[in-house]
Amino acid sequence: MILFLYGCGIIVETKFYNNMTVLDSVDKGNFKAEVLQYNSLTGSKDPGLAKTLFHIQKSGMALKQVKITLNDSGVIVEPGALYFQKGNITCDANIGGVGGLAKKMIKNKLTNESTFNPLYRGTGEVFLEPGFGHYIIVTLDGGSIVVDKGAFYCAESTLEVGVATQKSLTGGLLGGEGWFQTKISGTGICILESPVPMVEILKFNLDNERLQVDGSIALLRSDSVKFTVERSGKGIAGKLTSGEGLLQTFEGTGTVWLTPTQPVYNAIAYGGVSSLTAAPYNNSA
Repeated sequence: MILFLYGCGIIVETKFYNNMTVLDSVDKGNFKAEVLQYNSLTGSKDPGLAKTLFHIQKSGMALKQVKITLNDSGVIVEPGALYFQKGNITCDANIGGVGGLAKKMIKNKLTNESTFNPLYRGTGEVFLEPGFGHYIIVTLDGGSIVVDKGAFYCAESTLEVGVATQKSLTGGLLGGEGWFQTKISGTGICILESPVPMVEILKFNLDNERLQVDGSIALLRSDSVKFTVERSGKGIAGKLTSGEGLLQTFEGTGTVWLTPTQPVYNAIAYGGVSSLTAAPYNNSA
């Protein structure tokens, strides 16, 4: 005989959420997006794994998970990102007919995003795959943003995920981003995967201004901001005296998000901490 006590189920669910911290949340009533963080991972029975988990926690890394709460609404997610769901929710391939299929296949080839993004629609809760990465909630109000390749994670079904083409020859050839990026348009909420946490993202609001960056550290920009690539100095003398080469240039009015610490993590991963013990211009010494 199996006895199921519903009250115990509620207690267990409460304990689960007591081990969670809400890092970020946006609630529109019919659509709620949350970035959850597990406070600790203590369930290992293997001493070696327990040691690894201890060092992970001491280093500041934490397991995170995106939760979407639907109320007669929908969410578009990256294929394979679904972990589990509860409620009256249906899923379709979100192809959009023959024309939609062609557009999605082209988008897949150009932006490194998936061809078919499943659409989950209805009322209930959708949990996406947990991981140690960083997730950023972005709210759009009728505008468009251009994001780095592979950054798209999920979005409210009211948004359109398409392709942005570089408008300048230098931006496409020398910008480091390629000719095409992902463009997200409309009104709604989207979640991006970021190479760095939110506290390490520098947000610039340009007002008919210019921002120049040495390297590919722009996570997103408003579609209204023009993107080109320029030399840091005019002529050979300028290049030699400045010590820089090509600079990503953002001009106009709108928002640009930068990830200044991203190259630091990359350098440590490939060259170790010693690769950063001297300023870049002294590394050849």
